[in-house]
Amino acid sequence: MQHQDMLRMANQIASFFNGSGPEVAVKDAAEHINKFWDPRMRAVLVAHLDKGGEGLDATIVKAASLIKRPKPANA
Repeated sequence: MQHQDMLRMANQIASFFNGSGPEVAVKDAAEHINKFWDPRMRAVLVAHLDKGGEGLDATIVKAASLIKRPKPANA
């Protein structure tokens, strides 16, 4: 997954859920990513969040602790 595609998709998810209020948006965005994103996609997102999450909507940054971290490929 290209980095810019991940940013765009994550921010679209945040934008969709932001109308629900901040706490609900964080929970729902994380649930959506956990349910529908392939582990490889989540790995790109988590790596970006670990570096500060530049360019990501605040909802996604706040959801970081709720997003499932994929298992390493060699596990």
